[in-house]
Amino acid sequence: MNHQDQILTVEVVDDNGTTFTLREVCERGDCHAEFIIKLVNYGIIAPLEETEEALQWQFDVPALNRLQKALRLQRDLKLNLPGLALSLDLLDELHTMRRDMARMEQRLRQLTGE
Repeated sequence: MNHQDQILTVEVVDDNGTTFTLREVCERGDCHAEFIIKLVNYGIIAPLEETEEALQWQFDVPALNRLQKALRLQRDLKLNLPGLALSLDLLDELHTMRRDMARMEQRLRQLTGE
């Protein structure tokens, strides 16, 4: 695993509401602004407030983490933008279903006294 791969696999965690400019997102993702703009256009990531001027966009930590997932999928699976959008939506849905299932299992254990 090279240095770039290590950077892409680190999930950013934030409790302070940190935001990132378009430039900072590009630096952290090692990608061009045009690519970020395309991701926004496909709904893959979203700025906190979409202004007409992309240079004014601010992104939160979940958007940065989603960018990193998108970059990994594109690199590893050679997905195009529609494929990235679909894959990330399906991964989000899977994550939500697993979380809901874990809550239901926990609730069931509480109800059955296990």
